[in-house]
Amino acid sequence: MLFLGLDTSNYTTSAAVYDSEKNNVIQNKMLLPVKNGELGLRQSDAVFHHTKQLPIIISELFSDEHLRNISAIGVSVRPRNIESSYMPCFLPGEGTAESISAVIGSCVYKTSHQIGHILSALYSSDKLDLINRKFIAFHVSGGTTDCLFCEPDEKEIIKVTQISSSLDLKAGQAIDRVGVMLGLQFPCGPELEKLALKSTESFKIKPSMKELDCSLSGIENRCRKMLSENKSFEDISKFCLISVYAAINKMTELALYKFGQLPVVFAGGVMSNSIIREKLSGNFDAYFAKSEFSCDNAAGTAIYASLKHK
Repeated sequence: MLFLGLDTSNYTTSAAVYDSEKNNVIQNKMLLPVKNGELGLRQSDAVFHHTKQLPIIISELFSDEHLRNISAIGVSVRPRNIESSYMPCFLPGEGTAESISAVIGSCVYKTSHQIGHILSALYSSDKLDLINRKFIAFHVSGGTTDCLFCEPDEKEIIKVTQISSSLDLKAGQAIDRVGVMLGLQFPCGPELEKLALKSTESFKIKPSMKELDCSLSGIENRCRKMLSENKSFEDISKFCLISVYAAINKMTELALYKFGQLPVVFAGGVMSNSIIREKLSGNFDAYFAKSEFSCDNAAGTAIYASLKHK
């Protein structure tokens, strides 16, 4: 059986087909265009670009006729599964899912962008069986730096309760702000990583914490000071990424102390960073999505549709 997933985040237009018998995902996605020097898009611009890009990526995905026999559709319609969670950028994906459903007579299963990220990470790390038990998940991106307690739920597949978060800047925001400060193209994570890998400097960083939550605004301020002191771009980049790592590492320690030694899954675009992943994997029994399933993608919503359809 084949399941279509759609996700229209503030960064990427995504579509994917999940073959539940072969446990295989085929996906197609396209970044939203951002002008040089800018830190993202207004919601109205994101909606406009999704409206233009969705037909393109869906047409390319279904150029393979073998993928067209869709049993159900999964789509992200909100950032998180809480009542107040809303962003207009998810409307094009929801509308497209409803339109396709009306034509082919399939069910539409609606979930959150966050649940999609978690399921995508579980699939990529071959840990989908964790949906049947309690675990801790991190969703670390441009919009969130969340540590989440996850448990099985008949209605939503996974019930998510926030353990901790960032009190100000999110990890992806800090990385992008530092990257744009250095003249890099948004989103800046991959280029910042390349620079950081060239640095030989060592940094010991004490993260700024308030109970289980972290504060990341100091990263941007410190990097701006380093730039004014003519520190190298490589060292500034490494300082930024090690600072993000230090905060996530401490949040993980505190969550495990509170909830016990549960499995930990890291999801979201920031977790595709090799420096952060390597350090965290050396400290915890943790699972990471492959890079193509870490960044925004529709694989998780396609898998959500397959799980709900059962």
